[in-house]
Amino acid sequence: MRRVRYETSGGTLFLEDVAVPEPGPGELLVRCEAVGVTLPVVRKVTEAAEVIPLGGEIAGEVVAVGEGVRRFGAGDRVTGLCFGHGYADFATLHEAMASPVPDDASAVDAVALVRSGLVALGALEAARPERGEAALVTAAASGVGHLAVQLARARGAARVVGAVSDASKAGFVRSLGADEVIVYGAGGWDEPVDYVLDAVGGELLTPALAALVPGGRLVAYSSGGGTIQAYDLLAGAKSVIGFQTARVARERPEMYERWRQEVWRLFAEGVVKPVVHAEFALEDAARAHAVIEARGNLGKVVLRP
Repeated sequence: MRRVRYETSGGTLFLEDVAVPEPGPGELLVRCEAVGVTLPVVRKVTEAAEVIPLGGEIAGEVVAVGEGVRRFGAGDRVTGLCFGHGYADFATLHEAMASPVPDDASAVDAVALVRSGLVALGALEAARPERGEAALVTAAASGVGHLAVQLARARGAARVVGAVSDASKAGFVRSLGADEVIVYGAGGWDEPVDYVLDAVGGELLTPALAALVPGGRLVAYSSGGGTIQAYDLLAGAKSVIGFQTARVARERPEMYERWRQEVWRLFAEGVVKPVVHAEFALEDAARAHAVIEARGNLGKVVLRP
């Protein structure tokens, strides 16, 4: 089978021919039909000290199962987060991370919706939103952000503000239901919001925190790091909440499953509509990464093995 990898940190992605993996205990072997490209994986390729497997969201058909698997069998369509080699024709997926794909949804729908939707919904849950509040979503045109905008509106936000890296994305974010769109570094953060869902981190944390009303909440789910001054929290009695879906999947599987069902329900009802920016062949993985690095995507970037 074909698999994408690289040899040095920041190195070029290339295809190699390797044997089809065997599913271990508790694992599914999936013939990949779609693979989601995420910013954390792109960052690890360019920044991590060690070479890592290119994992991420996958969707496709189960062709074999390992010992102990109970919920799935050959022929089932699944999606989930692969922690090993996911940029490949076949990949292994742990049963606990797998979710069935409904008959009326495609593999591309699944990778654009499920993992990104779970991150967006989980971050929103962490913010404890109340109906009638104002929300600010950073990276609002991204694979997660464009779903967070829709979910905030669905959860009763009276005002949704999307923050983006370039003004050219404003029309897209407004089409998702945002009332306002602001550009990083260009002002427009003056009207306060009740909560912020932040996928950017870094230098953006300071203006995002300043945009909160007294008692407001900032949910940080970015891999971009950043520093917050304690006084900025104390002065306005504000909160910063860290969120990570993998932790919920490991420690609160019942909650994780409930969120999965909620995301699919909202999709079936047309409340949440995932948008795919572009689809790339497996051999064009480097081009897909370049789109993410340049922050050029409107919605999800997908590989099609």
